[in-house]
Amino acid sequence: MAALFLASVTVRFLLFLSCLASHPQPANFLRDAFAGASEKDRLHFAHGTTTLAFVFQGGIIAAVDSRASMGQYVGSGTVKKIIEINPYLLGTMAGGAADCSFWERDLGRRCRLYQLRNKQRISVAAASKLLANTVYGYKGMGLSMGTMIMGWDVSGPHLHYVDSEGTRLKGNKFSVGSGSTYAYGVLDAGYSWDMGVEEAIFLARRSIYHATHRDAASGGVINVYHVKEGGWVKISSDDMMIIHEQVKAEKKLVDDATAAALGTTAEAGDGAAAGSPPDPTSAQDTGDASAASRGVVPPPASAT
Repeated sequence: MAALFLASVTVRFLLFLSCLASHPQPANFLRDAFAGASEKDRLHFAHGTTTLAFVFQGGIIAAVDSRASMGQYVGSGTVKKIIEINPYLLGTMAGGAADCSFWERDLGRRCRLYQLRNKQRISVAAASKLLANTVYGYKGMGLSMGTMIMGWDVSGPHLHYVDSEGTRLKGNKFSVGSGSTYAYGVLDAGYSWDMGVEEAIFLARRSIYHATHRDAASGGVINVYHVKEGGWVKISSDDMMIIHEQVKAEKKLVDDATAAALGTTAEAGDGAAAGSPPDPTSAQDTGDASAASRGVVPPPASAT
């Protein structure tokens, strides 16, 4: 059944390419082919991924998933979504895999030419500007890219977001893809400029994990890279399901410890109730303290 489906997809894709090649204006092919079709009958490209990167005192951490999907169909679970442009520059992939892969590898070629001509490495800002200028020239022609260009140059670590519309933004923290909203929730809660390297790696990995857990278009392997002054280093490639089992085990330990603590507290309370009548003052203190622990401030006592 799977082979039949794959053969059908392949045939349709080849027909699509043959029509595209024979069209006088390939950039307008989709618009012309579906000009009279209703919205539900038009061809829509569904993309899904989760990528993130952030700058901190120890450099830059980048983390991505590895799932390539075409709507509800998972095309691959082992896509390398971090592209190693050169020993000091990294790029991420979100959107069309072919678009991101081709243009970021082309960027690597241009960065190398710059280095040969000028006898020095290109800056991160200049590299991201080269990519933004290139894709802007193809604006409206069907490119689908949401990338991050990051690296370390003479002025330190830098992170830029570049998309297929030519948008280019500099920042300390970005997440791109269908699972980015879930990743941002974890990333925003735990991010701090002065965090340690191990803490930053854990935060990036956990952010991608939560996104893959909630976003059906993200999954597979979680790849983590660290950009330092001496260049980038690949930290780990972890199966999302292995991390999921670890998180489940951690949660169970916390739940068991909480249940045990609540049970001990309940036993202590039962013993006090059986031994002596309650002291109104201590009961009031206990009530106020528990209210404070819940974030509820008790009303002030009446002056009368």
